[in-house]
Amino acid sequence: MTRLEHVNVTVADPDATAQILCQLFGWHIRWSGAAMETGRSVHVGSDDSYVALFSHGGDQAPAIDSYRTRAGLNHIAVVTDDLEGTEQRIIAAGYRPGAHQDYEPGRRFYFTEENGVEIEVVSYV
Repeated sequence: MTRLEHVNVTVADPDATAQILCQLFGWHIRWSGAAMETGRSVHVGSDDSYVALFSHGGDQAPAIDSYRTRAGLNHIAVVTDDLEGTEQRIIAAGYRPGAHQDYEPGRRFYFTEENGVEIEVVSYV
């Protein structure tokens, strides 16, 4: 069997984004340090998988409409056993969840964090 280990996303401030994801999802920082050229990267997630948060340093290109750009990142999905509790943490952190959906095989909602990355939160319980 093959499984997804990580996804790498460019953000403005990897440390700040990692702290938010730890707060919202109970994750931990697995590694952080210098990355390619002038960049910095923080790996945040669980023991089995993570999101690599990367910043090149200096000026960044403007965000794109990912749903209309080939190879664009449309969203990152996380699974939780406590959809309501996770949503309350997200609201308390100042985000606005939306697009609530309840269909097989689970219930879900979405929110967009400050880098413009859409995150889907899904529960299969």
